[in-house]
Amino acid sequence: MDRLRRALTTCLGPEGLLTGEAATQAGFSPWTKVGTPLAVARPSCVQEVSQVLSTARAAGVPVVPWGGLTGLVGGAAADGAVALSLSRMNAIEAIDRDQGLITVQAGCVLENACAAASAAGLFLPLDLGARGSATIGGVLSTNAGGNRVLRFGMARDMVLGLEVVLADGTVVSSLSGLIKNNTGYDLKQLFIGSEGTLGVITRAVLRLRPAPASQEVGLLAVGSFALLVRLLRQLEMSLSGTLSAFEVMWPRFYGLVTTPPAQGRAPLPSGHAYYVLVEALGGAPAQDRERFEQALAEAIAEGLAVDAVIAKSQAERDRMWALRDDVSQTARDGPIAAFDVSLGLGAMEDYVATVTAALEARRPSATLTVFGHLGDGNLHLIVGVDEATDRPELTALIYDHLRPFGGSISAEHGIGVDKRSYLNHSRTAQELSLMRQLKSTLDPTNQLNPGKVL
Repeated sequence: MDRLRRALTTCLGPEGLLTGEAATQAGFSPWTKVGTPLAVARPSCVQEVSQVLSTARAAGVPVVPWGGLTGLVGGAAADGAVALSLSRMNAIEAIDRDQGLITVQAGCVLENACAAASAAGLFLPLDLGARGSATIGGVLSTNAGGNRVLRFGMARDMVLGLEVVLADGTVVSSLSGLIKNNTGYDLKQLFIGSEGTLGVITRAVLRLRPAPASQEVGLLAVGSFALLVRLLRQLEMSLSGTLSAFEVMWPRFYGLVTTPPAQGRAPLPSGHAYYVLVEALGGAPAQDRERFEQALAEAIAEGLAVDAVIAKSQAERDRMWALRDDVSQTARDGPIAAFDVSLGLGAMEDYVATVTAALEARRPSATLTVFGHLGDGNLHLIVGVDEATDRPELTALIYDHLRPFGGSISAEHGIGVDKRSYLNHSRTAQELSLMRQLKSTLDPTNQLNPGKVL
């Protein structure tokens, strides 16, 4: 290890390698477990990333890539490994207004990339609660979803090019930014969602969209789950392709985020079965407002919703979104165990009912808080328990009951360590075999983020 430290210090300079207490402090995160790395390497360019990986491989020491450390499944745990932080590689390198492209380094914080796109009159639609700390590299390596998947897709749908460093230090670069490039295997897709187990993402070219000229936000109260599904489909039609978010809050979540000590206050009274935050992004403010108001009025007239309120200013829009983003309020039921799953709309109501009944039978004092990006089939379930040691039993309960419904154990948070033993609930034996073959081909010495995903 001493030889490795000396070699890495030579490569990175004295500020590029953290050891001891400095390494421990660099890995502090309220979101995820990072363990105690042997050292934290902080390269400033792709050549230094390549040197770190090749040097660590020669020493037989594993490397764990770090982004913003906002993951929730233990994917950044670096005990006995060199943590590779890309925090110094955070530049926004270029914005091409004509082609609608942004080129960013992997350590760039998502919120900064969105702000840069906005300043150029363009729009990066990727949005999630950890926008202020999650990095582009981390977002892509976990294929994050977020609030606007319904219209714009997952993170992978916005990527046109990647630069990646393989386990042996080889740099693979494809940053052309072409929308149509049908020349064999789409190699970038191997690394998006692989959680740093196949290669380290160092740069990306992302597709931007025209900046929306209007943002309409409303909150609706809905009386049943069947009506939720009908409401979603009707709004997709009546809003003519501008529907960008359909976020559903179950009553317990709505109560937590609208009562003290939460800062939010209820735009609609409590007591309804479901609350839906709806957003539409368009290009003609006057017409978009009229169409949005008419769509919500029609929903109420047809009995799909029982009440609604529409934001009249940016401040009101921000306050409505803040309710949905205030997930930290679920910690009032702590200790908590958080799960994100996906399944078909037709199975959601029965799945939540099944989990609720199972919890009541096994842990009568447990609480269940549910919310999610319903438009894309993603549910978040937060279980409040008596003791943190209850988590293994709760994990089995959540995932074992999901399996009969054909759902996925991870909608957008990845697998990491925490979900690894349940991967076979959502992947066939043949799929798992192929995943292992890919891992052994690209990382035969199991150097990159070992023990994660597989």
